Amino acid sequence: MDFQNTDCTETIFFKTPNEILSKHRMKSFQNTESALTGLHKSYRMTLTKGVRKVAKQYTSRLAEKMLEVKLNSSGCVLVSGPKFCGKSTMCERFAKSVTPLKTSNAIELAKADPRSALAGETPHLIDEWQKAPDIWNEIKNDLDEDYEFGKYILTGSTTPANPERIQHSGAGRITRMTLKPFTLYESGESSGVVSLGNLFESIPDPFPTVYASDNRTGLSDIAFLICRGGWPISVMAKKEYAINVTRNYFDGLFVVENESDEFAAFLKNKNVELLQIVMRTFARNISTQAKRTGMIKDILDSGARISLDDDTFSSYEKVLKDLFIIFDIPAWNMNLRTSVSVRTAPTHHFIDTSMAAAALRINPADLMNDMKSFGFFFEDFAVRDLSVYAESIGGELKHYRDSSGQEVDSIVELENGDYCAVEIKIASEKNIMEGVASLNRFEKIMKENGMKTPKFKMVLTSHGACYKTPDGIVVVPVNCLKN
Repeated sequence: MDFQNTDCTETIFFKTPNEILSKHRMKSFQNTESALTGLHKSYRMTLTKGVRKVAKQYTSRLAEKMLEVKLNSSGCVLVSGPKFCGKSTMCERFAKSVTPLKTSNAIELAKADPRSALAGETPHLIDEWQKAPDIWNEIKNDLDEDYEFGKYILTGSTTPANPERIQHSGAGRITRMTLKPFTLYESGESSGVVSLGNLFESIPDPFPTVYASDNRTGLSDIAFLICRGGWPISVMAKKEYAINVTRNYFDGLFVVENESDEFAAFLKNKNVELLQIVMRTFARNISTQAKRTGMIKDILDSGARISLDDDTFSSYEKVLKDLFIIFDIPAWNMNLRTSVSVRTAPTHHFIDTSMAAAALRINPADLMNDMKSFGFFFEDFAVRDLSVYAESIGGELKHYRDSSGQEVDSIVELENGDYCAVEIKIASEKNIMEGVASLNRFEKIMKENGMKTPKFKMVLTSHGACYKTPDGIVVVPVNCLKN
């Protein structure tokens, strides 16, 4: 049986943003704002009292293809990701029955009788499975007895609070994937005139050119998008309220109203104030390879804590990762046989940059008034989209830094070993020239050491023109890129 997304009969689905915007996608992308205005109108119902209510709708996700492949090649697929990024909505499109663990009664029933959560027509979705972790063991046992491709889908907004309850890794039975918030292409805010996947095949000739005057998305728009984030509910909100929607979501993350809340088990024995302090420290060190010792020192120097040991900091860092709020991009190491050693420290990132902005109470104007900080936040923002695009074409995102000081912000590496090198820059003539020079130095290092050179080199910019430089490096604004 082939598993493909199907509409649920009880839910009304409108056209996706990409379908609605297909008529408006022009090389200049000058009609983005009006197209999005139409999109918002398509998604809403206006009540008689003038209060807008979001209608049920579905926006197609790049991760759908990955989910389809995994369902056709494994017995169970675990889809993890942050709360409210659209996991349940996407997976319901593929499921024929659902067990939602969203109430105290449903959770207690699943804990008392985990096998009961498996009942239903397959593919069967168990939403927020981690609240009753013995379900994992039951799925393993069921697949051992009666293996079937695409039998189960699990979604989770956290890792299990008590991982010791899981008796096996799920190897050979359960595969994993992560869903992140919307990329600009998914939300209809990127024209997609440049495809990352197509660039690995060959750089188009002529290369798609967009003049800066034709790209109506400016730096202030990028500042807004960073603070708003890619959360589906924020994307659907009117622009003047969208950042407030994101801030409401952020402020509610650490408020536990009942034991069925996704974060309850994690926050039960934690100091919420300290967790927020640690999060703010990661936000101040966004897109860097800051060491734990340095971040602890920052907290102590700020006076936020009198004492803080490494083990305590690490435990709170783990909570933020388990809740899919922060993650690390690993270092790329080609095992160069040279006196220049490659650094192995990971780069710290947020699953969505809006969480870092909310943690520090940064608004678009703050970013515009501090271009150095804007650069770090924009890198994190670009990494969100680039990581999703890379995963959708079977790639992995890494970064490169060596002892000579040579650095590449992002390396997209495919399974066959091909890779590209990407520098991420706030658009300006000076910054783009620096990015081009850095990429050329990196390629020279690869050649001198007899290593494979990148399939292509890219400067991914905040806004402005899209073009190819005389030496073959592509300059692409983030709102012109897609997978």
